[in-house]
Amino acid sequence: MSRATSRHASRHVAIVTDSTAYLPQAALERHSIDVVPLTVVLGDRAFEEGTEISARSLAEALRERRSVTTSRPSPAVFAEAYRAAAEAGAEGIVSLHLSGEISGTYDAALLAARDAPVPVRVVDSGLVVMALGFCALEAAETAAGGASLDEIVAAAEKRAEGISAYFYVDTLDYLRRGGRIGAAQKLLGSALAVKPLLELADGRIEMLEKVRTASKAIARLEEIVVERSGTARVDIAVHHLAAQERADQLAQHLRERVPGLGELHVSEVGAVIGAHTGPGLLGAVVSLR
Repeated sequence: MSRATSRHASRHVAIVTDSTAYLPQAALERHSIDVVPLTVVLGDRAFEEGTEISARSLAEALRERRSVTTSRPSPAVFAEAYRAAAEAGAEGIVSLHLSGEISGTYDAALLAARDAPVPVRVVDSGLVVMALGFCALEAAETAAGGASLDEIVAAAEKRAEGISAYFYVDTLDYLRRGGRIGAAQKLLGSALAVKPLLELADGRIEMLEKVRTASKAIARLEEIVVERSGTARVDIAVHHLAAQERADQLAQHLRERVPGLGELHVSEVGAVIGAHTGPGLLGAVVSLR
């Protein structure tokens, strides 16, 4: 069963996203955004992301090299979420999801939308983590102003155009296992024993730079975020997996170095993304306003 909840009885357009947006609970409640969970399979047991498995449990399982896989929500789970939104009073739904290059979540939502009781616009954001989250927030804020389905989708897509996401991982091994990075790039990274910096490009995770040590890679990640932000008005999210100290330090440096900083979110990624990046992940999302 989906853990998506309906809090939008007074809103004519409901906003739905998935659990890989990693939006803070307070933001979900404030903006009445519904979340459909992806699934993490640990050994022979399936868990809903965000409600049934913690990031800490996942990190421990990965360190022990236990079998961890992920799967999209079924169309039936999306159908339930759309039906609940309609029953709560929504006259339309905008459903924004992680990149179709990474997951089949978008396709499952499309299938469910065909038979939904109200019109549903399903959007492949081409993004993930708070890159997706910022788009969902933009959609919710636009919907709160009484906008139409088309206007809400346009606002979210415009926000997406100004979003960049960068990641440091301790090893490419987890991405290799999940097939989330190109073969040539992963082999280069392994052969040189480098610390990789990755970026989200065209909906895929791509190699950005290869740095010799972890400390230099994390320092370079900070420089990239500062350069990308410039003097523009930006919101930033810092993500990590089992690396709270790294994340807090990066966030503090960005507070000091980014003059146009608006909102700054710091959060641990959930099990779905963590399964592909491994412990030690440090990421940053820059969203132009």
